[in-house]
Amino acid sequence: MSERAAPFHCPYCGDEDLRPSEEGHGAWECRSCSRAFRLKFLGLLAPGATGPAASDGGTP
Repeated sequence: MSERAAPFHCPYCGDEDLRPSEEGHGAWECRSCSRAFRLKFLGLLAPGATGPAASDGGTP
């Protein structure tokens, strides 16, 4: 992945006034509600998989 995945809106207030944070990779700041949050890519799901087991490789 060569490009940064950018959120389109704040997960707290829904506003679109977001800026990358100086806290590091995946950290964002919302200028509207003054909250900071971090995005993290967890991985790809297996075709047809759902639920928590799908994200951890299927281990119980």
